[in-house]
Amino acid sequence: MNPVDGNRPVLVVCEDHPPTRELLCDQLEAEGFEAVPAADGRDALRLTGLKRPDVILLDVGLPDGSGLAVLDAIRSGVDIDPETPVIVVSGRGHDYDRLRGFEHGANDYLAKPVFVPELVARIRVQLARRRGATERKVGGLVLDPEARDVRVAGRQVPLSAKEYSLLRMLMTDPHRVFTKQELLRDVWGYRSLAHTRTLDSHASRLRRKLDPVHRRYVINVWGVGYRLCDPERPTGGAGAGEGERR
Repeated sequence: MNPVDGNRPVLVVCEDHPPTRELLCDQLEAEGFEAVPAADGRDALRLTGLKRPDVILLDVGLPDGSGLAVLDAIRSGVDIDPETPVIVVSGRGHDYDRLRGFEHGANDYLAKPVFVPELVARIRVQLARRRGATERKVGGLVLDPEARDVRVAGRQVPLSAKEYSLLRMLMTDPHRVFTKQELLRDVWGYRSLAHTRTLDSHASRLRRKLDPVHRRYVINVWGVGYRLCDPERPTGGAGAGEGERR
């Protein structure tokens, strides 16, 4: 949890209507949160990078563009933790609007007018999920989601936001082969299997950073996608169709 201002969880509250923004922040402060107001998308991104909030509340209709574009920018991970929980709070409450929000990476979607006790309950769910994130291990590779720390045999491995997101997804189910389409969709937000070398280049850099000498851990399953392997548990070599681009 964000250590700013004691132990109070930090929220960035992006709402374009000043009276609503002020009232919502006051109500959330009364519930024990530190509420940081943002008047538009640009302000929300700036404050997210500065404050590193525990949860972001994001309106869709903003004076400088769509809140969904802000959500895309958050998930892109440029100077921002791409896994920061985002609750969309919008006057657009149709099923199609909710679906679009989730397609852009929203963790939750709440239609206005907001019932504050319900909003608080949803915020606490996101906080509990973050606290519940546990350390994951594959051989000597250890990922601590809460600290956003990656180590191999005790050696800290600095990763870019996308490299970290790719590794974290692979570690959700070690040894399973994740298809390229899955990885491009869930890590980069692509809605279709794009003709891009983005995934391959990031996987290659991740492999070198994790194991500069032998380049193990990240395995390219040709024609399918990527998986992790535990180099401490030899399987007799790469399986059929498996290999890696050095």
